[in-house]
Amino acid sequence: MPESSHPTPAPFGDGLPPSIGPILFARGGDHREFRLTALFLAPSWRQAPKLVAGAQEIAGRPIAEIFGWSAHAYDFALPARKGASYELGGRTYPVCADLSGDMRLAFVSCNGQEEGDADRPLEVRNRMWRRLLTEHGERPFSLLVQGGDQLYADEAMRSHPETARWKKAPNRKRPGIAFTPEMRLAARRWYAERYLRLAAEPAMAEIVARVPSMMMWDDHDIMDGWGSHPAAIQESPVGIGLFEVAREMFKLFQLGLGADEPMPLAPSPSEAGFTFGARFPGLSILVPDLRSERSLTRVMGPEGWRAFDRLLEDVGEGDRVVLVSTVPVLGPRLSVVERLLNKMPKAQDYEDDLRDQWQSYAHRLEWVRLLESLERVAQTRGAAVTVLSGEIHLATRGTMSFRGGAGELHQLVASGITHPEPSSLYAGGLGLLARFGESPVPGCPIRMRPLPGKSATYTAERNYLVLDRQGGRWTAEWELEKSGRTKSLAI
Repeated sequence: MPESSHPTPAPFGDGLPPSIGPILFARGGDHREFRLTALFLAPSWRQAPKLVAGAQEIAGRPIAEIFGWSAHAYDFALPARKGASYELGGRTYPVCADLSGDMRLAFVSCNGQEEGDADRPLEVRNRMWRRLLTEHGERPFSLLVQGGDQLYADEAMRSHPETARWKKAPNRKRPGIAFTPEMRLAARRWYAERYLRLAAEPAMAEIVARVPSMMMWDDHDIMDGWGSHPAAIQESPVGIGLFEVAREMFKLFQLGLGADEPMPLAPSPSEAGFTFGARFPGLSILVPDLRSERSLTRVMGPEGWRAFDRLLEDVGEGDRVVLVSTVPVLGPRLSVVERLLNKMPKAQDYEDDLRDQWQSYAHRLEWVRLLESLERVAQTRGAAVTVLSGEIHLATRGTMSFRGGAGELHQLVASGITHPEPSSLYAGGLGLLARFGESPVPGCPIRMRPLPGKSATYTAERNYLVLDRQGGRWTAEWELEKSGRTKSLAI
């Protein structure tokens, strides 16, 4: 039967286009080429098109079958020049593939909200995505870093009655609730549908087809607060089952990989997490996984730290190091609030949010280890270190001076691209805490600072971040929903 006579399967109801993608993923590059993977999804009865890059025709390899849709991945490279492009499905996509000189990088995070995200009008929800797409048309980006909570999975708890019952049950009863095959199927269906619908939203779809992404998950991509909950939640059959489903879908939609495929940019094979990094001319991007091994008493486990240390060993001499930490590395003195909440039973619903932070008293030794590792790479490799983070639904920045004249760490926070801004009271409260300061590494004081042109330490507006390298010098600017562009900050 000819393809045109097949109805498009609609396992999730109406509204999905005949195909979804491409979604472009960065796999590293040098002065000669930019290595990429494109993800393309279509109904399973439909033959996937070939990707054309220059004189090459590349067949997609099938990597997943999900509810009537087939996912295909295309591994290819483009020449390192600004006028590069590829073709897929009858369309040509230009890519700014030269990262050897002047270049621009965009950073986004928190692409959703806890409740009713799918019900928001797209013209409101995706206003900042459209602004980012317009900016790309005027001055193209070479990379799009997505720093956590690309999907809000809170409503996955309602995918099956038993999962909803587990969510409402007290901790003592949660381990006794089984994760049945029916619950797994319902959860997979929920995650698959939400990812497909997000990937089909026009403004997002246009930019991720043209600007290669590097993504890392955070808690909402799994469930709110994942890793900072008691064992009764995380080690229960339902907790483990939901994590496995979220992991499968994250790997497919955010990394462009099949369930059994190894990470192409991982410093060493690991089943424990997704830590990876990529080298470009004069630029090392390090993306640690802060969720897969997280518990109440640790941020990364042994495998995660080994992988991260390996990434640091591969940093080039004099590189700009961009560390993607899904939760901010520099921030206010939240450990004081955390200890206070421990003594207030009615306030303990917020405890997982505080335990998520590097600044938690439970993670202080790891926090110091991370900061000293970044200082060491600045001292030994002459690297300039910039940290990109999201998670807090605010925009801010911080600095920490390294010892021995090794420069200064810049922490840049941009959050969120679609999450509604929190109250000014929340922003003001964090600003007050930031005045206390922190110095976890002796001789390296941390200072939280306002965005350029702002007076308050935290800005409560939806936003995204732009890093710009011109003539070897790096600057940062925030695009804010209401107040517009900040002044340029030299980093």
